[in-house]
Amino acid sequence: MEDRYTRQIRLNEVGKAGQKKLTEAKVLVVGAGGLGCPALQYLAAAGVGTLGIVDFDLVTLTNLHRQIVFEQSDVGRNKAEAAKEKLERLNSKININAYTTSFQLSNGRELLQSYDLVLDATDNFASRYCINDFCVILDKPMVYAALYKFQGQVAVFNYKGGPTYRCLFPTPPKPDEVPNCEMTGVLGVVPGLLGVLQATEVLKIILNLKTVLSGKLLCYDLLSHETKQIEIKPNRAAIATLKEKNSPKEELQLDCNDSLQIDLFSVQDQSNIVWVDVREKGELPLVSLNNQIHLPQSKWEKEWELLKNEETKIVFCQSGQRSKKATALFRRKGILNCYSLSVGATTLQTWNQKVKK
Repeated sequence: MEDRYTRQIRLNEVGKAGQKKLTEAKVLVVGAGGLGCPALQYLAAAGVGTLGIVDFDLVTLTNLHRQIVFEQSDVGRNKAEAAKEKLERLNSKININAYTTSFQLSNGRELLQSYDLVLDATDNFASRYCINDFCVILDKPMVYAALYKFQGQVAVFNYKGGPTYRCLFPTPPKPDEVPNCEMTGVLGVVPGLLGVLQATEVLKIILNLKTVLSGKLLCYDLLSHETKQIEIKPNRAAIATLKEKNSPKEELQLDCNDSLQIDLFSVQDQSNIVWVDVREKGELPLVSLNNQIHLPQSKWEKEWELLKNEETKIVFCQSGQRSKKATALFRRKGILNCYSLSVGATTLQTWNQKVKK
């Protein structure tokens, strides 16, 4: 064993046998953001043998106060690729795979199949429910965290027959029903702490410790440092139905529909694109693109005919949620060459500035 792991090998709960388990383990981390960055750093430092990083997003300046793997020089780069490069400098003895895509219905099964467990570091419900459903189908543990302002929660789902994410939250909320940190704000240490707690649970699972946070939701308030644990009971019938069906539930078909979404990596030529900003007037950042239309929600029903042309329409908003809702509406009106941008305005602005250079 390398000297770098000496301190953890001295723990009775780890030892040389435990370190060997870590070396042989394969962990998929979906999302290299505020949760994923600290989790990835500690998993790499602990010697987890294979790490997969899934993220289609680009590093922006607004990420840097909490996504601590990245530096200013990484702005405009893909997060998965940038994180892979930094982690390889931290530990060159492990294998790191970067997947510059989002976790979707079309690729979720393939992404998960070769990994032992998944760490969910996403910030949207569509991906989270997709991850949960595929984890149930493929019998993979899912280490979960979510946050709101100064509060956070952590749990382990689908572990040794334990409850799943749907046992706690059976159905996804409606778009825009739950605010994200882009709208409400976040102190950088909050996802940092939660990401470390997620990494801790991953290590406990690999080491087969008895204190894995399965069947419990740990709730943490960082302002008061109050914690509580809520019991989660498994819904055996729902789990069995999902396993038998062998595919994610139908309700995800719209939220996770790959055909409605487009990512920035696929935009090679802007000459035949109309950019449709569906944010309200005054929302920041201001994004200046060639051939751009401003169509806030109050005008979707009245002025959708402005989109009736042969050019491809790419709809964007602050986080990617309103754009999906708008795109679904426009398509129902017959605007079929219309797609929702899978990232928000901040990432789009960073990408646009890089393209113009």
